[in-house]
Order: sequence, then C-alpha cells, then structure tokens
Amino acid sequence: MSKQSFPALGVSEPVVRALAERGITAPFPIQALVMADALTGRDVLAKSRTGSGKTLAFAIPIVERLQPGAPHRPQALVLVPTRELASQVVREFEDIAAAKKLGVAAAYGGIRIREQNRGVKGADILVATPGRLEDLAERKLVRLDHVRVLILDEADRMLDMGFEPQVAEIARRLPRDRQTMFFSATLEGAVGHLAARYTRHPVRHEIEAARRTVDEAEHRFIPVTEAGKVDALVELLQAEPGLALVFVRTKRGADRLAVKLEARGVAVAAIHGDLTQAARERALAAFHAGKVTTLVATDVAARGWDVEGIAHVINYDPPADDTGYVHRVGRTARAGRSGTGVTLVTPDQQGDVSRIAARLHLADEFRKEGMAVAPPRVVFSSRGRRSALRRPRRRAS
Repeated sequence: MSKQSFPALGVSEPVVRALAERGITAPFPIQALVMADALTGRDVLAKSRTGSGKTLAFAIPIVERLQPGAPHRPQALVLVPTRELASQVVREFEDIAAAKKLGVAAAYGGIRIREQNRGVKGADILVATPGRLEDLAERKLVRLDHVRVLILDEADRMLDMGFEPQVAEIARRLPRDRQTMFFSATLEGAVGHLAARYTRHPVRHEIEAARRTVDEAEHRFIPVTEAGKVDALVELLQAEPGLALVFVRTKRGADRLAVKLEARGVAVAAIHGDLTQAARERALAAFHAGKVTTLVATDVAARGWDVEGIAHVINYDPPADDTGYVHRVGRTARAGRSGTGVTLVTPDQQGDVSRIAARLHLADEFRKEGMAVAPPRVVFSSRGRRSALRRPRRRAS
C-alpha cells in the first residue's frame, strides 16, 4: 500500500468511512498515482494489471465528483468487456456510492432487457458491456447525454474481443466535454490509438505489472508425464490447502478434468465460455464461498473476474507465452498477499516452458526440478540473418 492517505488525496469523510468498514485504510500504488488527476477531471491513461486495486482508482473519483441525478440518465459510464467484470465493478462501487447517495447498476447480456432496465433506471453510475449498452441506447431505455465521466476498463481485452465498433458508437452518443479514463494492461499499439482518439491531453500513469507479479508470487515448475498429470494435480491439491485456480487450454478439457478431479474427491467446478451466465455465476459464488475449493478454467472464461484469497494458480496446460503466464499467475499474490504459481510440464513441453521461465527470470526455479532451460529459438530472416525469437508463437485456443 501507499504511504499516502485517502484524506490527503482529497477523498471525503463519508467515502473514507465506507472504505474503512471494508478494511481499506490506505491507497494502493495505482490509486495514489491516479486519484489526484482523476478528482480534478483530467483525462487519464493508466497501465495496471487486474488485482492491483485499479477499480477503486476510478470508482472513488467518480463517486466524489457526482451528485444524484435524473432517472435513465447516468452521469458516469464504465465500459467493461465481460459480464463477470461488470458484476465485480458494481460490487466495488456499491458501498462508497451509497455513502454519497448515488445509484449504481450493471447492464450486460444474458438477462432480459426489461428486467435489467428496472435496475438501470435509477443508476447515476452505469457499468455495462458495450453490446448490451448499445441495445439499451437504441431502445431509448437509457440516455447518454448526461454522462460526465467515461471509463474504459480492461481496454486491451475489449479490443481483443472485437468491441471497438460498439465503443465507437457509444462514444458518439456521449458529450464531448466529458472526462475519459482508460485502464489497461497495455497502452501500446491498438489501445494507444484508441486512447488517442477518445482522450484530450491525458496524463499517463504506469505500474510495472509483470515484474511485480513475478516478484510477489512463489513459482514452481513440476515435471510430469502425460499419463500421470491428473494424479500429480490431485496430490498437489491435497498437499496445498486453500483455493486453487487450475488453467486448461480448452473448454472440453476443462469439463473432462473437472469430472476426473470430482471422481477423486476434489470439490471442483469448471468454468468456460459454453456455460450460461447463471451457471458461471453459481460456480464463482461457490468458489468465492469456499464450497468449491478448485476451479478449472480456460483463459477466456477467467477474464474480467476477481476472487480474493486464491492461494494457488496451477497451469495444468502451460500458457502460450510469458504474457499469458503473468496474466494467469497474477490471479494470486494480489495486492501484497502471498501466493504460488505452479506449472505442470510434460517432457514435450519443457522447451517452450523453459523459454517462458527464462524470459521472466525464473530459470533457476525451472532448473530446481532437474529440467534444462532450452536456448532461445533461432530463425533466419528474409535477409538471411539469424535472430532469436523472443516469444513462442501462440497456440490456437
């Protein structure tokens, strides 16, 4: 946590009190960096990973800047890529928004529009996925002409999921003199171009994500055979108590592994893109409550949700590259807490996984299990010169 205090950053007493009731008494680094500019209405670009406290970095300034307004006319709009993240962001807002008598609601697919519209009606702060918000606006169930603050949360994932056309249409409906803030794991490339289009003279803040994720967690690489992977996983789960998030490559693989673990007495659930929204929420709720201690997930399904207290992230199927590793293992060791990232490595995977370990300066951890670190891949460019590939090519998911 930062050495600064919330009052010193300009946060009002009712909000400070609401935060203290949740055990939050001092800002995290991203909050301390962003809040002063956000409170003054500056456009902000913030580079920070999930789990760093970024939601409160924009939630607190929004709550401080708004007054209760008119029905069907939200004053703050938070765009998020997934339904799970929308629900999570609303939970972060609820107590501090209540302290200032502000309404907050979520809008996302999978729920009937009429039913959802009842909640959206009184929202001063609307957290929405782009597709559902566009539907609501087209039906004139929500008006966007009073929006004073626009947040694009996990903007990089919104682009990855193809939401740029919807974001453009929504932005067209908003007042031009609004405040805009981008929160993303990267601010380069397409995200940078998008930010330049929608912000005016933004101030930029960055928290180095990958190195912090690597430094805050313990890392283990365990050699296994393909035939012995499930037994090795069960042994690991039994030896290491606490909530465990197990990553697999495919949706069918998640279901198959969950069935095998359940047969061995593990309290397990699977979560992936083929499940209904209600089924995903039930699985997450059971995991959050500790009724299910092991959650088997695909990368896509795990995007945009956050569960506190995950003790272990286990790569049953290794990630495609070092970015994927950081994103997965970043689900544990959050906000200064300890956690462990474990990767099961079959003989044919040792080369690729060792390169990921080397790029993240984890080669010693990889060698501890007697596995050799493979040299960087070498290719010949079109001009005939040798060059080392920094990242392996992504596998199809």
